Amino acid sequence: MAKQGKVYINGRFIGFHNNPEKVTRDLIGARREGKIDPIVNVAFHGDTNEVYINTDAGRVQRPLIVVENGKSLLTEDLVKQVTDKKLTWKDLVAKGIIEYLDAEEEENTLVAVSEPELNKNHTHLEVDGAAIFSIVTGMIPYVTHNMAGKSLHGAKMFKQALGFGASNLAIRTDTESYMLQYPQKHMIKTKVMDLIGMAKRPQVINMVVAILPYRGFNMLDAVVLNKGAVERGMGRALYYRNYESFENRYPGGQKDQFERPTEETVGFMGEEYYKHIGEDGLPELETVLKEKAVVIGKTSPPRFLEEINEFGVVKEKRRESSILSRKGKSGIVDKVVITEDEAGNKLVKVKVRSEMTPELGDKFSSRHGQKGVIGAIVAEEDMPFSEDGVRPDLILNPHSVPSRMTVGHLLEMLGGKAYSVSPETPDGLDGTPFEEVPYEELKDMLKARGFRSDGKETFYDGVTGEKLEGELFVGVVGYQRLFHMVSHKLQARSRGPVQILTRQPTEGKEKEGGLRFGEMEGETLVGHGAAMLLHEKLIDDSDKTVELVCEKCGIIGINDQIRNKKYCPVCNGSRVYPVEMTYSFKLLLDELKALGILPRIVLRDKVQ
Repeated sequence: MAKQGKVYINGRFIGFHNNPEKVTRDLIGARREGKIDPIVNVAFHGDTNEVYINTDAGRVQRPLIVVENGKSLLTEDLVKQVTDKKLTWKDLVAKGIIEYLDAEEEENTLVAVSEPELNKNHTHLEVDGAAIFSIVTGMIPYVTHNMAGKSLHGAKMFKQALGFGASNLAIRTDTESYMLQYPQKHMIKTKVMDLIGMAKRPQVINMVVAILPYRGFNMLDAVVLNKGAVERGMGRALYYRNYESFENRYPGGQKDQFERPTEETVGFMGEEYYKHIGEDGLPELETVLKEKAVVIGKTSPPRFLEEINEFGVVKEKRRESSILSRKGKSGIVDKVVITEDEAGNKLVKVKVRSEMTPELGDKFSSRHGQKGVIGAIVAEEDMPFSEDGVRPDLILNPHSVPSRMTVGHLLEMLGGKAYSVSPETPDGLDGTPFEEVPYEELKDMLKARGFRSDGKETFYDGVTGEKLEGELFVGVVGYQRLFHMVSHKLQARSRGPVQILTRQPTEGKEKEGGLRFGEMEGETLVGHGAAMLLHEKLIDDSDKTVELVCEKCGIIGINDQIRNKKYCPVCNGSRVYPVEMTYSFKLLLDELKALGILPRIVLRDKVQ
């Protein structure tokens, strides 16, 4: 007799069964016959002799074709009935030909990718090889030729790519949005792209890519771009930023007002700040705005009611509360919308448009995780050129391919080149996983057009005119421009605002903050023995302060400027001396005092 096995439903123990394997088979059989709901999954764990039955929400299931005795239950006759619309997908599920498995039940299966692979051990067959992948991963051509990690990386960057993101962009007021100005259709596409209509919302630029080092400008992951191509519009994008404000109502009947603040307004910034806006406080369309310029002019009532003057009239001094454009984000006014919010207050939205031309430090990536920032934008005449006079749009470092094993990228280059010279394939070549146009066919297409079948070409140096040693692998790849723009990340500070509590520089680009010189950076200076630089970074450039310390008590003294007296609050002695320290250290001493601990500083003569 078989050993008794535990049975769980949704992780809850419900009892024992004398033959756990048989109950698993019976439940799966009942599900295939339609006696149990198709969302129920049953898994037998042989190592622990347990049966897990899952019916709860939140499980991801995927469809597979049932295989019995090494043969698929989905026969050609059934496929014909589906094609003739005599059977539907639901009918196949109800008949037990297709079933949905979750991750747990899938552990007990052996799934074949294609029908010719089937043998007696297989339990299921993939509906389609590409169904293994998610929608995003399924959009990567030749994905089965890449290392898994890089394909995942490429899939992540699909979500960061600029493109034609929304057809109603003109009337949308997202806080931030982007649009690629000249997006192109993919030359190498997958079936998944056709299913989701990717051709209607393109997001790539088809670039002629050559693989070679270029005078050190594309070392590591950097890429070199052709300046001529950039000037012709390659990779150019629009960035939209939305600013909004509303007229708030206050108790007592007062409210905010959209208007151009006058000199009487408390906090008036100066005429040059308001030259972009009209009397109604709003800018005109196509007005050029610099950074930190007023986008929406607004005044608010005073915080406190003023006293009535001798004539019994109150002249309220309104406060300046305009909305300024963000730091480093200048642009042109694209749209002004005047409406109301839920409470009936007047609401204004101003959409500002900036043109983002590719510049040093901007990020590009292919669909295979080969990402890189621009290391140089080289004049077109200085770019290497082929015997036919073709100059690449982008130069990729050869070292970025072998260690990452992105063979799919190389195949896409070859396929893109073959497609470019083959007018008989108007819809693009198929790069769907497991069904892609094979390498040999790409070679034949190139050979038929008079190109070398391996994709290599002889190139000449654009600067010296000399023939380059060896041949360059050159092809066409769909590259994505990502939304990581260097102009949105650039940050520098010499002097600026400090936090009230710690008196250290503020953090964040918007607040004109500094870059944190942290523990690890400090340790590097300690390791170098650069004591004065350490002192400068952690004290002088941060929150240096001079506090009086009592020689006898060792606690912080008081500098009474009204009585012109410096003394110790404990012993009342006047032997207090100035000591340099960071304000955060002085704050620590204060916090320790609040905990009931009295820290003391021992003074010695300063060694010169």
